[in-house]
Amino acid sequence: MPQNVSLVVQSQTVDPIPFPIPGATPGGVMAQSLNVDGALGLVTTIIHIAPGATIPAHYHNAGSEAHYVLEGDFINAGVTHAPGAFVTHSVGVVHGPHGSVNGCKILTLQSAYVDPANPDFHIAG
Repeated sequence: MPQNVSLVVQSQTVDPIPFPIPGATPGGVMAQSLNVDGALGLVTTIIHIAPGATIPAHYHNAGSEAHYVLEGDFINAGVTHAPGAFVTHSVGVVHGPHGSVNGCKILTLQSAYVDPANPDFHIAG
């Protein structure tokens, strides 16, 4: 693990890209990947959920996850959260479904990298 290393990213310089999540509304989720290297600290992404888009209830086996609402309305398991809300889930805990009525931006912190090509994303059900 690197020692005495800090990562600084200006989020406005990172363009959101499509983030395909199994079972999610096609094209409804975009992501700004700020840190994908767990050796440099928490894996950090700004998730953009489009108006009306949904992400199914799911869980992760590789690590815990936390969400901080930056903008808009974030729906988790039927409860709408406004900017400033913090929601966290430990490993294996089912969370969601997620969505947004008007669109939202969520700062997502994970203890493990979730590779979009091979996600640690397990639909609950």
